[in-house]
Amino acid sequence: MVAVVERHSALPLPRARFTALVVAESPQRRQALAGRLRILGAREVIEAASGAEARVRGYYDGPRDLVVIEGGLSDGPALPLLADLRASGWKRVVLLTVRDDPYAVRAALGAGIRCYVVTPDEELPAVATAPRPRPRTGAPDELSAREVEVIQLVSEGRSNKDIGDSLGLSALTVKSHLARIARKLGTGDRAEMVAISMRSGLVR
Repeated sequence: MVAVVERHSALPLPRARFTALVVAESPQRRQALAGRLRILGAREVIEAASGAEARVRGYYDGPRDLVVIEGGLSDGPALPLLADLRASGWKRVVLLTVRDDPYAVRAALGAGIRCYVVTPDEELPAVATAPRPRPRTGAPDELSAREVEVIQLVSEGRSNKDIGDSLGLSALTVKSHLARIARKLGTGDRAEMVAISMRSGLVR
């Protein structure tokens, strides 16, 4: 369960393109957070692995829109760090922490934190895990004429045996065609293969 306490303010939300500072000791969590922020529109994401590094990198020569910080940094408490970052011009702060007691929340809001996210430690990477685009090794227009025939029949809901009977092929040969189609389209999911082929106009 994740609880969020947000402090409302008259300040507008960040522009569609904003600059963010991510502070987390784990490289995996930093990358996950940075990836999510880029998807949300960050034009630049500055990463820091400690409070000391955040203080140095926080003096960024440009817009300072949003700080996302993981609580429990080993080189010092988060609140003094966040106070320093706000004093240096960072406008909004989001804190990810495992502490859920009301005194910690009150202290965080008093320090100017805009959003306080309480989550179990093992869930922190999932909070900001960005979906990765599926690798593409080809495109629909690279399908052979036979492969187009196969995917057309797939779109009609035919089984491999039915496709083989229609085209005079064995079920094993149909399976081989489908494997090549999957490599070219970057997915082995039949519905997704059909959707990609339909978008390209290969399947009616």
